[in-house]
Amino acid sequence: MSATPRPYRPAWWLPDPHSATLWGRIGRREPSLAVRVERRDTPDGDFVEIARLESAEGAAAPRLLLFHGLEGGMHSHYARAMFREASQRRWAADLLLFRTCGTEPNRLPRSYHSGETTDPLWIVEQISREFPDAPLGLMGVSLGGNVLCKLLGEYGDVLPEQVVAAVGMSVPFDLARASRHIGRGFGTVYEKFFLKSLIPKALTKIDRHPELASLRRVTSARTLWEFDDAFTAPLHGFRDAADYYARASSLPYLPRIQIPTLLLNAVDDPFLPSDVLDAVRHAVRENEMVEVEFPARGGHVGFTAGRRPWNPWYYGEWRAAEFLAARMQRFIRAPREGP
Repeated sequence: MSATPRPYRPAWWLPDPHSATLWGRIGRREPSLAVRVERRDTPDGDFVEIARLESAEGAAAPRLLLFHGLEGGMHSHYARAMFREASQRRWAADLLLFRTCGTEPNRLPRSYHSGETTDPLWIVEQISREFPDAPLGLMGVSLGGNVLCKLLGEYGDVLPEQVVAAVGMSVPFDLARASRHIGRGFGTVYEKFFLKSLIPKALTKIDRHPELASLRRVTSARTLWEFDDAFTAPLHGFRDAADYYARASSLPYLPRIQIPTLLLNAVDDPFLPSDVLDAVRHAVRENEMVEVEFPARGGHVGFTAGRRPWNPWYYGEWRAAEFLAARMQRFIRAPREGP
């Protein structure tokens, strides 16, 4: 278990889970960093993009690889915050922009989803070969956290040695229960926000690929479950949304994780029923590689602290970076000589 020398005291001025969640989008201010976007052609004839922050420390500097949440990207507050953390620690950082979340539409019909791990694994392998002397820490947030946990459980025995630790933040471990939960009460605001982006993207993809015409019923989706039932599931070979959620949820993969991993979720996360976290504790009870931290308050990707709204401190990103830093330090070695 890792120590937490700086305790987390949730901001009193964000008294409920929704204010704690929304503050990240409406209240946080993160500096702009010199990030460039690179395209990588994938083995299946498509491409993905990564947003990259280089380090002045050179090729052996510790690296962070981040997987974003639903409809996330470099615009997401947590992405900018983790890149800030990386910059302050003189790390390099990469953000994998999932298919359809980059700068232009992808070539193939397939998109991204909560259980799609082939692109993340491929990028992990690419970065490890590109920087063989750099320790690599992985982090996934929300949907990206589910992708990360599933990846670690699926491919733990083949991950490159450079991968030394991982952090999952605000992970929806049980997708079916998360999808039902987010649609209750105020949660419909979040659903509408996501659907405002997801449905037009789906229609653009359908227009580019006429063989997907039968998926046009997605226009009538009013919930994330309905969207996944009409589009995500059939597009990616699942029977329906229930089948997709069952096969893509990361909860069953947690016992198989083989590298030091921190799972940071708030009990009051409005995107997930709190009793799912009990199932997570049970799943990892015999896995010494996994550390869970489930504070009572924090919202979804919130974890804001500080006595004054004009001087906040963001515990989540700091805690993630501290966890990764402790394991990266053990890996650091002198660069290899010769070819």
